[in-house]
Amino acid sequence: MKILAILGSARKEGNTEYLLRKSLEGIDHTQIRLTDYHIEPIIDERHTEKGFFPVNDDYEKLLEVFLSHDIIIFATPVYWFGMSGQMKVFIDRWSQYMRDDRFDFKEKLAEQKAYVIVSGGADPKITALPLIQQFGYIFDFVNMSFEDYIIGNAVKPLDIIKDTPSIQKANQWRDAFSESR
Repeated sequence: MKILAILGSARKEGNTEYLLRKSLEGIDHTQIRLTDYHIEPIIDERHTEKGFFPVNDDYEKLLEVFLSHDIIIFATPVYWFGMSGQMKVFIDRWSQYMRDDRFDFKEKLAEQKAYVIVSGGADPKITALPLIQQFGYIFDFVNMSFEDYIIGNAVKPLDIIKDTPSIQKANQWRDAFSESR
C-alpha cells in the first residue's frame, strides 16, 4: 500500500499540514506540496478539433507520482469556503489527462482510495461540508473510492492543537494505516 499526501496549503507548517502530519506520523508515505511546483491552470480545449496541447510545467511529473499510489490524502485549508487554488488547479488538470492516451487515468483512479483533510475557521464543521461534498462528487465522477475526511477547526497557526476531535481522528487514521501495512 503506497500512500501519497497532496498538500494544497500556501502556508508552511499550517493547521492543515499539522493534521496531515499527525495522520501519517510513523507511516511510510510520499508528500507533494503543490506550492513547490509550477502548475499551469487548465485551458479547456476538450471540445476543440485538436484537443488539449502539451503544457510546459511540472504537472506530468506530479501525475506520474499521483497515479503510482494506492491511497491519496488530499489536504487543503478552506479558503473562501472552498479548496485552495493550488488544489483546484491540480484537480482541474484531470480533464486534460482523462483524454490523454498515454495514461489510463480514470482506470487508475478507480483503483485508488481517497481521504480528505480540510481545516479552517468560521464554524468549519458546518461551512466546510459543501467542500467535502465537492470532493465526493469529484471522486464519484472518476470512480475513486472516498474513504473518509477530517474537518479541522483552526485559523491562526497551531490553533489546530485545541481541536481535540480532529487530532483524535488523525490518530485513528494513523493507526488504521499502520495496521493495514
